[in-house]
Amino acid sequence: MDHDDGPEGLEDVVVAVVGPTATGKSDLAIDLAERLSTPDAPAEIINADAFQLYRGMDVGTAKVPEAERRGVVHHLVDVLDPTQDASVARYQREGREVLDQIAGRGARAVVVGGSGLYVRALLDDMNFPGTDASVRAALDERAEREGTRALHDELARRDPRAAESIGPSNTRRIVRALEVIELTGAPFTANLPRQEYVRPTVQIGLDCDRAALDERVAGRVARMWELGLVDEVRRLDGAGMGRTARRAVGYAEVLAHLRGETTQDAAREAVVANTRRLARKQMGWFGRDPRVHWLDARSPRLGAEALAVVAGADAGRSRPDAAGSAGPVRRSLGS
Repeated sequence: MDHDDGPEGLEDVVVAVVGPTATGKSDLAIDLAERLSTPDAPAEIINADAFQLYRGMDVGTAKVPEAERRGVVHHLVDVLDPTQDASVARYQREGREVLDQIAGRGARAVVVGGSGLYVRALLDDMNFPGTDASVRAALDERAEREGTRALHDELARRDPRAAESIGPSNTRRIVRALEVIELTGAPFTANLPRQEYVRPTVQIGLDCDRAALDERVAGRVARMWELGLVDEVRRLDGAGMGRTARRAVGYAEVLAHLRGETTQDAAREAVVANTRRLARKQMGWFGRDPRVHWLDARSPRLGAEALAVVAGADAGRSRPDAAGSAGPVRRSLGS
């Protein structure tokens, strides 16, 4: 599909391919990048999978090998060592820099991934207020001395909406809310993410019915074992893995096996079960976003259908309220 700077010289709509794991997001993203490229401005992919940020975590994250990326540039892949903890705030900063660079080249950005918070941090109006150790320590001391209920009562006075959404026994979140209020001078809720794109965007969600998705997950885990997931985890564990990397589905279960806590067969079954659970969680996250245009991952015309959604978003650029809009949103098959 040819593209230009859009109405009034505006940059291209960002295309985001989202949804649960094992639905074929990476393949569709590469297909779209190829079709949305021009000779002078090839489309580029931005990763939005929290664990594909890590070098060496390849098999367990179903990372597309470089030789299979069909020459499409991928950003924010292999940018962290497994010893480091990923940061959504850092991802947002670096991801938006990449978006600016791609727009500056007159090219199309295709975002792909199933980490919902990372997708929203990149594309939506979402702020990350800083922290202050002294303010946090004072609030923690007060919680210990006065009790969590007293802090929740204060939060109810200063930000009633936040108090309604945070339980009176959730000390960690209450302390964080009061810290943000103290540091920013604004209600905690003013810093919560809003479903407002920071640049024109269209989200394409991939879904399939539960039985088919379960079958896909089992097949993916089988391929991971064939490709050497256990050896990959053993190698990473020997070099050192941080808290975030060790929690990843596929890695946590194999690490338990390597510690002698379970058999390899039991670890494999646990990976299948936990990946299915992750897929349900991802479906719930993206399913709550009414802006996602859902497509059946098994459709034989998936590529054409996705391109039609993008074309609709491009065509709607001239309407002030239509950034990222491409007609009616299909209800997810898993909802």
